[in-house]
Amino acid sequence: MQVKSAQIEIATPDGEMPAFLSSPIADGRKPGIILLMEAFGLTQHIKDVAVRIAQEGYVVVTPDLYYRSLPNNKFGYDEVESARTIMYGLDFDKTVAEDIKAALDYIKSRSDVYSDRIGVTGFCFGGSMTFSTATKLSAEIAAAAPFYAVVLDEWLEDVTEITVPIYLFFGDKDSFIPSNRVKQIESRFQELNKEYKLKVYPDAEHGFFCHERSTYNRLATEDSWRELTSFFRTHLHKSENSLSEINN
Repeated sequence: MQVKSAQIEIATPDGEMPAFLSSPIADGRKPGIILLMEAFGLTQHIKDVAVRIAQEGYVVVTPDLYYRSLPNNKFGYDEVESARTIMYGLDFDKTVAEDIKAALDYIKSRSDVYSDRIGVTGFCFGGSMTFSTATKLSAEIAAAAPFYAVVLDEWLEDVTEITVPIYLFFGDKDSFIPSNRVKQIESRFQELNKEYKLKVYPDAEHGFFCHERSTYNRLATEDSWRELTSFFRTHLHKSENSLSEINN
């Protein structure tokens, strides 16, 4: 599917937030996706992922959650400490949550988007914020898919607030997310009888989806992409799926 991309500005309580927009050229309304960036910023890799998702038939908005630190707010994958410094300087539960809400408000306002069919996904820091968004803004979205999310204790408690399907992706060699933490996360969803899927990839490390990182894992990336796109087709194309079943 052919797509077009552009840089846009989204109004937030703290001013204009730059974002990357990618959408199909074909006419008609589509589901929307909020794609949340890694700790290294709104890099070319994340823009490339946005384009790939758009090619699947979605309007994709990727906000620059580091915009308050422009222009020096993007880092190479060898600049871990610089990235962590800017990331940990953020107020996840207030300003970042407000920025993500602003991105949601923007995508829902578009005439080419079904406002009730919005998914959220993200990697690394973006995975964590995808998880947080599911706890805070389930009423605003239809599905969430965090990749290797570091889940804070308070967010784990707030799983009670998640009312949308969620698919969690992890690597079993992730040095930031030990296997016992993944088990805690899964146990929390199970005890609350939440609608979820969780997949752990053997030999995959943190950042396994990014081909520019030393931890890239091709098999995990290819499988998780198939799982992600299938998950969003299931939960963001419900009307089309139902119509197809009727016609068949």
